[in-house]
Amino acid sequence: MPISNVQELLVHELREIYDAEHRLLDGQVKMVHKAADHDLQRSIENHIVQTRKHIGNLEQFFRELGEEPRRETNEVAQGLVSEAEQGIQEGQSDALRDCLINAAVVKVELFEIGSYRSLVTGARLMMGQSIIVDNLLETNLRQEEETARIAEQSAEKLLLKAMQAEAPEQEGLIDNINRAKDRLKGQ
Repeated sequence: MPISNVQELLVHELREIYDAEHRLLDGQVKMVHKAADHDLQRSIENHIVQTRKHIGNLEQFFRELGEEPRRETNEVAQGLVSEAEQGIQEGQSDALRDCLINAAVVKVELFEIGSYRSLVTGARLMMGQSIIVDNLLETNLRQEEETARIAEQSAEKLLLKAMQAEAPEQEGLIDNINRAKDRLKGQ
């Protein structure tokens, strides 16, 4: 579809993130059942609830623009979901699968953050500082940023858990890694 003005660009971006949220929701529902780590499961479950609200916020934003909610295929989201599904299938242990799931969450959230930042910028330029933009789009953006932060912080714990599962007899290796991390924090 040709895009001939800024309004059409904003609607196009809105339709793509709307499609992405739907695709990513489906992916999260699959991932939560494959995750073994309880904290990871809980984080994904929380984000499933948020994603459903994100979709509702986007639908309300469509209405504010006088548009019907409609999806335009988001190739990036489609690829991220496909990559995550492949990684989940390839993980040979629960601990490795959890690492792959968490890595997929980080990638998805960083993509969504970029998408929402762009959408917020366009909406603000077109609509000015508005409660609608703040309450709908900014809320989605803040929640995506928080989910990314949680997933990024979980990566180390999940990787260490996978390392311990692979070589429990190498307890000294894990201790050395932890001591090295402590030294780096002190610098």
